[in-house]
Amino acid sequence: MYLLYFAVIILVPLLAQLKVSGAYKKYSRVPSSSQMRGAEVARKILDANGLYHVGVEETGGYLSDHYDPRTKTVRLSSANYHGHSVAAAAIAAHEVGHAIQDQQDYAFLRFRHALVPVANIGSNFAWILIMIGIFAQLSGMLLLGIIFMASAVLFQVVTLPVEFNASNRAMDQVVSLGVIRNDEERETRKVLNAAALTYVAAAAVAVLELVRLVLIFTGMTREE
Repeated sequence: MYLLYFAVIILVPLLAQLKVSGAYKKYSRVPSSSQMRGAEVARKILDANGLYHVGVEETGGYLSDHYDPRTKTVRLSSANYHGHSVAAAAIAAHEVGHAIQDQQDYAFLRFRHALVPVANIGSNFAWILIMIGIFAQLSGMLLLGIIFMASAVLFQVVTLPVEFNASNRAMDQVVSLGVIRNDEERETRKVLNAAALTYVAAAAVAVLELVRLVLIFTGMTREE
């Protein structure tokens, strides 16, 4: 039973990552009809939404694209910053979707930002407390670890609506602004859906692990 469980929590994220990598590689070779670079797509959408103060910068790494709410900057990996592909346009638009959320005070984005300090503490200390609690048979220590872990899991769950909403905004923008044609919507959505799948997989695994630990805690308290 445990072997099956660990196989699931290892394979699910791996399969999700393979799917996003496969979709990105496939559609990064498909040029968009507009021939706009990812940086140009980001700038066009930002300006169309009045976000002239939000910068667009190139950053290193593979699929390291993100929006930084502290500096109000959309950062695109080199391939997407300079790329003219459907994948580059989709990812650039997705990151701008987060900038639009920030501008509009999207509730789930604000909630996620508020959870960051708590989630960081939970991620750093949860497993230390959990391992001590399990090996020393200290149910109180285990419970404290579970509470810390729950804060990190909550962060991952809240991330889901944030990411899906950003992707929906991205699709609306690239279509309405003519960045892609109607016949490119399917390919664009595939890139966005594959990326979202990684967040779904991470959240599902985190929830499963939390449930497993709660069951261990329940069994421990029964024995006391």
